[in-house]
Amino acid sequence: MSLLHHQLELLAPARDADIGIEAVNHGADAVYIGGPDFGARVSASNSVQDIERLAKHAHRFGARIFVTHNTILRDDELEAACRMAWDVYHAGADVLIVQDMGLLELDLPPIQLHASTQTDIRTVEKAKFLQDVGFSQIVLARELTLEQIRQIHDALDADRCKVEFFIHGALCVAYSGQCYISHAHTGRSANRGDCSQACRLPYHVVDSQGRFVAHDQHVLSMKDNNQSANLAALVDAGVRSFKIEGRYKDMGYVKNITAHYRRLFDELIAAREGSADPLARASSGRTTFSFTPDPDQNFNREFTDYFVNGRQDDIAALDSPKNPGRPIGWVSKVGTDWIELELDDPHALLHNGDGLCYFDLRKELVGLAINRAEPLGLPPPPPGEGGGGGAPRRWRVFPKDPISSMPDLRKGTRLNRNRDMDWVRTLEKKSSDRRIGVWACLSESPDGFVLRLTDEDGFVGEASAPFSKQPARDASRAEEAVREHLARFGNTLFEPLDLQVQLARPWFVPPSLVNALRRDAVAALEAARAAGYQRPRRGTPVEPPVPYPEDTLTYLANVFNQKAHDFYARHGVKVIAAAYESHEEEGEVSLMITKHCVRWAMSLCPKQAKGVVGVKGTIRAEPLQLVNGSEKLTLRFDCKPCEMHVVGRMKKSVLQQATREAQAVPLKFYRTRPVSPAA
Repeated sequence: MSLLHHQLELLAPARDADIGIEAVNHGADAVYIGGPDFGARVSASNSVQDIERLAKHAHRFGARIFVTHNTILRDDELEAACRMAWDVYHAGADVLIVQDMGLLELDLPPIQLHASTQTDIRTVEKAKFLQDVGFSQIVLARELTLEQIRQIHDALDADRCKVEFFIHGALCVAYSGQCYISHAHTGRSANRGDCSQACRLPYHVVDSQGRFVAHDQHVLSMKDNNQSANLAALVDAGVRSFKIEGRYKDMGYVKNITAHYRRLFDELIAAREGSADPLARASSGRTTFSFTPDPDQNFNREFTDYFVNGRQDDIAALDSPKNPGRPIGWVSKVGTDWIELELDDPHALLHNGDGLCYFDLRKELVGLAINRAEPLGLPPPPPGEGGGGGAPRRWRVFPKDPISSMPDLRKGTRLNRNRDMDWVRTLEKKSSDRRIGVWACLSESPDGFVLRLTDEDGFVGEASAPFSKQPARDASRAEEAVREHLARFGNTLFEPLDLQVQLARPWFVPPSLVNALRRDAVAALEAARAAGYQRPRRGTPVEPPVPYPEDTLTYLANVFNQKAHDFYARHGVKVIAAAYESHEEEGEVSLMITKHCVRWAMSLCPKQAKGVVGVKGTIRAEPLQLVNGSEKLTLRFDCKPCEMHVVGRMKKSVLQQATREAQAVPLKFYRTRPVSPAA
């Protein structure tokens, strides 16, 4: 099997080019970023010039740039979408991440295509189909178990298609591409990059008899994904690209989380060196950090590994969709404009600008930003020792907001810290160094000296300079002096793995000549690397076209333009319904399909009651209702696949707005519902 099959790709997000550059500097093997338009994060677009700037930096390390092109498209957008694909290709992008199959019917550039998570890949059949139509990498649904991932990987041709999986970040509660609540209630489509995040709202849960099952809880809000403990198992299941969520995240998040997983993968690669199945990173260089990565320091809703190891009891962030932080201490006294704290950790320090928080009596998270923090003396020294006992345990904190605005803040209240300004300032500075190893050899030519650099990928850069050879005055130190100056690679991409000085005798080689040779050899090596960089190849579709696994598609297939319709028809689909955003589905439908189950989370699942004396047979998977103000949604439970459907209908205001928009930009695709040929 090729070594390529054992390369592990750490794929980091970037809101903009500057963040993408730092993702590469902190160890990313690839970066995914939005282009000028048509990305699934409407507020994270970037110019073609910025894509080019990022690609040039990434390619120096052999890292790749993926451009998100993963919204569903209207007919009138297809031409612009195709033009953008060519623009980012000419800018140096390596990959397009695609949701809309209509793009495959267009004259796209010869750029590699990856299937977005929005294509909802949960089955072997769907995965094989996407491989056979030309996708070279597919992002599996986050809800899959290790065994399901393994089954999909084993069914694919590893030479043609790699498996990608999310390992960190925010979790959409719905199967990706299968959530329409935002569009139904606001007209903002998640499949077009503009989700209103109804899943993060609090809801009352009411049963069929009108009884409250839960009051004001965030029952659709998931904790954040963290697969740190499962990386080796995911590798063994066949995952080769490991994706960090977060194209809306800031620089500090991307630096920290990329560095965290870079360290873990480097440890895994080192542990399997010399084994029957060795691993390698997918790009060049070694990365070092000036800080210790810590995922808890960034915004998170606490962590879960979701369904990778089977269904868990605690995947939902029921109390709050905000960042609860980590315990820091408790309130010992409350003043008019200050509070006093006792810290849990004797080594902890508070800083001006830190963010604290606590849960009030309603279990709502209340924030407390520190305007000024003052230590109140040092703790007593340990017995038998003089001086103070370390950092102060007691602090007086002056919040930015009035104490009166903070409900239920009293003596004994436990406080967490969810923003540490010392940490924030650390990541605002240069925090990593990525270098490519080189072997350097200084030798002599008939009229001077030659420096040859060979890097870890086998690229070579060479420089020569004429010089009149003269014996060194101090022959014993001549070679040592040359080595010392030769090793100074400074702010280049490179670091020496080995230095060889192959001279017939200890000649005098002035430092200025060594520096000039090194500078010119480095430039030649960078040029060789740039000339030798190869973008990944586009996958070749199987001919004749393979049939799609089903012959009928509902609105859940997200077919929004005629080209997408033509694609599925070419692959044997007989009945093709329009996407939900086409406003054909005016009645009650599933607005979300999810593996998360509110009944399970509330211990009301019939499977949980199985075998429990006195309870067995008394709990049924009857529908529940979610209520948020005037919004009402029905929960229906499909117990065989263990899935929950959130059912509702499109608001009249959304339909009216769609009618007005259609008068300005008519939709060409499906004005009437398609019918089966047998009807």
